Amino acid sequence: MSDQDTLRHGEGTTHFGFREVPESEKATLVGQVFQSVAGKYDLMNDLMSLGIHRLWKRFTIDQARVRPGYQVLDVAGGTGDLGAALAERVGPGGRVVISDINPAMLEVGRNRLADKGIVGNVEFVEADAERLPFPDDSFDVATLAFGIRNMTHPDQALHELYRVLKPGGRVLILEFSHPTWPGVGPVYDLYSFHVLPRLGQWVAGDRDSYQYLVESIRRFPDQETFKGMMETAGFDLVEYFNLSGGIVALHKGIKI
Repeated sequence: MSDQDTLRHGEGTTHFGFREVPESEKATLVGQVFQSVAGKYDLMNDLMSLGIHRLWKRFTIDQARVRPGYQVLDVAGGTGDLGAALAERVGPGGRVVISDINPAMLEVGRNRLADKGIVGNVEFVEADAERLPFPDDSFDVATLAFGIRNMTHPDQALHELYRVLKPGGRVLILEFSHPTWPGVGPVYDLYSFHVLPRLGQWVAGDRDSYQYLVESIRRFPDQETFKGMMETAGFDLVEYFNLSGGIVALHKGIKI
């Protein structure tokens, strides 16, 4: 079906990497990507970022300022790396809910945390970030790492994050962004488009999925634009931190 046909049938289009697809198809296409890469997802993160993603996530955890007893939501938390660190900080009196739309990613996370003995204060929930199955004002902190660019309606996901946070709660969204250091952009493009898909083929046996992931990064809004989207969703005191020269940015906002 062409874009024109899609629009005539009353449905808009959205991007899936550099392709335009019907909105109703994106979640399925993204689901297929993560179903394919789930088993190698964390290994590929280490290889693609040379391990630096661990520092980005540690910075996110520090900025979350989670305290014992907090109720924390980690959206698109799949393999559980943020969730494990958050669970240690909330302690036995707190709770971390790890949600993800993809059951394969959740299974990886569930097994990983069980192997670490982190089970008592963690809950795994299969959920769409655009329709979170939680009451209003439920969580002290919400985190979302490298997931919002894959959503069909990221603005709706932002509204949902705002809804489920308690007044005074904070959201932290870690995502690939737009390089700010002079000269980094061309080198980053060369690495992204020529090295990462080949790495995906060699390690995960899936070039196409990693080609999509690279393209999805390029389609994601720049830092200032995404800051505006968070403000439109209702968040106050929105700020962002450029990491690794803007290759990644951590966005933070408060629900007043």
